[in-house]
Amino acid sequence: MKKVLIANDNQKILSLLKIEIEKHDDIEPYFAKSYKEAVDIILKHQGKFHGALLDIDLHDAKDEEIVKLANFYNIPSIIMTDIDNLETQNTLIKNDVINIISKNDHSDLVCAVNEMSRTLKNYDTTILIVDDSVIYRKILKDSLKKIKLKILEASDGVEALKILQSNKNISLILTDYDMPNMNGLELTFRLRKQYKKDQLGIIAISVVEEQNVISKFLKIGVNDFINKKFTHNEIVTRINSNLELLDLFGQIKDMANKDFLTGAYNRRFFFDTGKYVYEKSKRSKTSLAVAMIDIDKFKNINDRYGHNTGDIAIQEAKRILDNNLRESDLMARFGGEEFCVLLEDITYENVKLLFDKIKYKFQHNIIKTNQYTITYTVSIGICFGLADSLEDMIRLSDEALYIAKESGRNRVEINPNSSNPI
Repeated sequence: MKKVLIANDNQKILSLLKIEIEKHDDIEPYFAKSYKEAVDIILKHQGKFHGALLDIDLHDAKDEEIVKLANFYNIPSIIMTDIDNLETQNTLIKNDVINIISKNDHSDLVCAVNEMSRTLKNYDTTILIVDDSVIYRKILKDSLKKIKLKILEASDGVEALKILQSNKNISLILTDYDMPNMNGLELTFRLRKQYKKDQLGIIAISVVEEQNVISKFLKIGVNDFINKKFTHNEIVTRINSNLELLDLFGQIKDMANKDFLTGAYNRRFFFDTGKYVYEKSKRSKTSLAVAMIDIDKFKNINDRYGHNTGDIAIQEAKRILDNNLRESDLMARFGGEEFCVLLEDITYENVKLLFDKIKYKFQHNIIKTNQYTITYTVSIGICFGLADSLEDMIRLSDEALYIAKESGRNRVEINPNSSNPI
């Protein structure tokens, strides 16, 4: 969560803002009903806020003092006001102001909170601007820095491809059409061979108004087209809308690939991804490890403490595995209280050490709920080496898990029938 200051002296608006903010788990709100309260809150937190929703009509502040205060501490702000004077709005935008939104009705408040939530996400979002014009790159940067995006630059398509190779976390590319070495159409064509629209957003930005050029861009796969005669509000709104759409694509993928209770990957994703890992290891003749982890006597937890506590126990299992596995390890919930892990680039000795440690973590973990304090253990079965298929490795690890259960539980067993380590 990121800290956001909300300064507003209208109790009705403040109450509505609270309701909307509760819908966003990325906002940690701090409410001020006056300029003085806002000053006290900012000083208490040493000015360390990621954003602010500000009403410039506070009863104890004049001449946009609240905006000046936020600017002094480099806090990006969304201004909520009924002022429709363009000169005043332009003066405000020159400061570290993300946007100016009216406060006429509930939909305006929803818009303000949504835009702040998007800005908070932007702190961790990288975009690439591709344009041979230094001036236009600066114009874009000046607008987009206000919404806290991380910005990379390239002067043509060739440089853009090189940057993309070494920066895999780029979410969106803004590309000009007419550039030397490689123009925007060719860049888009090459990128769409590697990335789908839901993997990498591409927006064409150009002074060209010929319909055939715009049509070509759209046909080869840009997400949007913006004329270079854009205003600050237009570019910010269009960029944020495209980023929100990319996030939505990601959420849909997560819903399809992840378990609802724990957030762990599901069986289907495990097999789809695991087969690529298995084939890679087969080609390079390197060993893999497959581990099955099962909560011991899980039925007793459900029967004694209830299914809600059982769900907490399963969620806790996912947390412990997350904290002890590498980011490169593939972990999925296979159903019920059972998890499966696929590990590459690991030795037999390190596999044993890792899962002995994980077993120990479970054994000494204490779960406290509102009603109960519980502990539980896990049994772990492992296949190490490279069997005839990923399915065979899972079967062999399942056999080892059975041995661990039959031998008293709270054990780690490596299947003696696993193929010899390569």
